[in-house]
Amino acid sequence: GANPFIVPAMGSHGGATAEGQIEVLESLGVTEGYCGAPIRSSMEVVDLGKTEAGISVYMDKIAYESDGVILVNRIKAHTDFSASIESGLMKIASIGLGNHKQAQAIHTFGVLGIRDHMPIVAEHIFQSGKILMGIGIVENAFEDTAEIEVIPVQSIKEREQELLRFSKSLMPKLPVDNLDILHVDKIGKNYSGTGMDTNIIGRLRILGTAEPETPSIHYIIASDLSEESHGNALGIGLADLTTERLFQKIDYQKMNENVITSSFLKRASVPIKLANDREAISAAIRCSWGKAPGEIRFMRIPNTLHLEELYVSEALLPEIEKQGNVEIIGEMAPMAFDDSGYFLSF
Repeated sequence: GANPFIVPAMGSHGGATAEGQIEVLESLGVTEGYCGAPIRSSMEVVDLGKTEAGISVYMDKIAYESDGVILVNRIKAHTDFSASIESGLMKIASIGLGNHKQAQAIHTFGVLGIRDHMPIVAEHIFQSGKILMGIGIVENAFEDTAEIEVIPVQSIKEREQELLRFSKSLMPKLPVDNLDILHVDKIGKNYSGTGMDTNIIGRLRILGTAEPETPSIHYIIASDLSEESHGNALGIGLADLTTERLFQKIDYQKMNENVITSSFLKRASVPIKLANDREAISAAIRCSWGKAPGEIRFMRIPNTLHLEELYVSEALLPEIEKQGNVEIIGEMAPMAFDDSGYFLSF
């Protein structure tokens, strides 16, 4: 007997505009026609008071004025920190459903904001009585759904912690921990909130926060930007080199709005720009001190979300062949570029 509608809950994504958030949904296939329900998007919020720490608690006005809200989100590792609650239903209830104002209020405190204050803001949202339940989704290493669970609002915090541990046990990873060069064909918001998943590449680039010990990658090349990102190249600052192709696709308004809200400015710093993939790889090899090209530990992946198939250099092959969970499906061959100097399609 309900009349459901969809409210985007993306904080500052989509350029922090109502129209931009609908664009992001549509690029992911979430449309009114497909879902059979209207999408109602607004940046307006209702002020629900403050936490004990003095952080304002906001909730999307359209959602607040409804009879009840069902939260839907993936539960997975966050790209900025490690804790018992990371990216999931509590994050979408707070930073997501609070729109740009809530994202700013929490991100003002940097990592402490999203790690320590975000769950407290979410609990305030739960206490408002507007949340009916949560639907938590856990995906495996192939981005396939491994678990869907409907969770009563009073059980979300406890159950999300358990589902996060399950999600982390299914996460993909690179088959080796040490690389000279990692070539990422595409970065983008549809692959990770940070363009490249920091858990995969072992880089955070957050002021005052120690970098992960593994994996250790000397140079990362970001080659292209996904169409689904609509010009938001957040995460380009996690790379050391990029290409003219990616550079020309950057929408600075969208990227800057996202990174300034997060306060992790380094992640939007544009690295050295080369003409194409061939030039970027040549530069990275040139700067791999004391190594001949045949000794370079090189890996090419399509993005940090889809790691089912990848290319490795000859120097990595002996190590890869020893691994029982990796299958060699091709023969050694020279790198193949198109006439513009970019890799042929994966």
